[in-house]
Amino acid sequence: MMAVETRSRRLGCWAALGATLLLLGCASNPDRVVDERDPLELYNRAVYRFNTDFDKAFLRPLAIGYQKITPEQVDRGITNFFDNIADVTSVANNILQFKMSRAGSDVGRLFINTTVGLLGFIDVATNVGLPSYKEDFGQTLGYWGLEQGAYFVLPILGPSSIRDTIGLAGDVVTDPLFSLREDRVHWGLVGLRVVDRRADLLTAGDILQDAAIDPYSFLRDAYLQRRLSRVHDGNPPRQEGQDEFWDEIDFGVPTGPEERQPSP
Repeated sequence: MMAVETRSRRLGCWAALGATLLLLGCASNPDRVVDERDPLELYNRAVYRFNTDFDKAFLRPLAIGYQKITPEQVDRGITNFFDNIADVTSVANNILQFKMSRAGSDVGRLFINTTVGLLGFIDVATNVGLPSYKEDFGQTLGYWGLEQGAYFVLPILGPSSIRDTIGLAGDVVTDPLFSLREDRVHWGLVGLRVVDRRADLLTAGDILQDAAIDPYSFLRDAYLQRRLSRVHDGNPPRQEGQDEFWDEIDFGVPTGPEERQPSP
């Protein structure tokens, strides 16, 4: 119980720090013309540089080492295990959005993958036609009309927005790992999840750095467009001045069981 309370206090400290940095960002260079979606660009670019340096120094080497020593089947099983845990948060958010058929699909995924799929290491549910929606509290807030707000880069965690940063608190509380009382187990699993996720993004990260003239702007635009697509279940309204490039991108947002093919 004390471990959970300690983690709650830590979460509150991070939230207070984020709010302070946000106020400082709003107060700097008020006359500078910036993208209206990104009024905190000076702060965001500074954090982006910090995150990039941190990634190059720590996360990327860890991810490369992890990928080299972990057999492909084991790596896929670990990814499936954490995806199965994420379905708990998805169930809660689909219920909050009154998407009962999706909530039922998520419950079915949890039951099948946790039992037949051996705690989620094998993704049996996708192969029997149950799609993965992965709804989060940021999407729920957007569903109920809360505007996205300013683009906001979080230290270590990366791209976000004011709305998604608020929703992050709900995601943490509903994460089954948060309720683990043993700190070593909790942080061990959190660390493994971070490294596993970074390993899955190694190729995408290299392409981003090589192909984009301004990786920061590209990542920002991609993030905001993907979140808009997810809030609107894959059918986002067209934004004024939106680059046609993003119209051609498939953000992988399932809209029904028929659009999700079984995985090999």
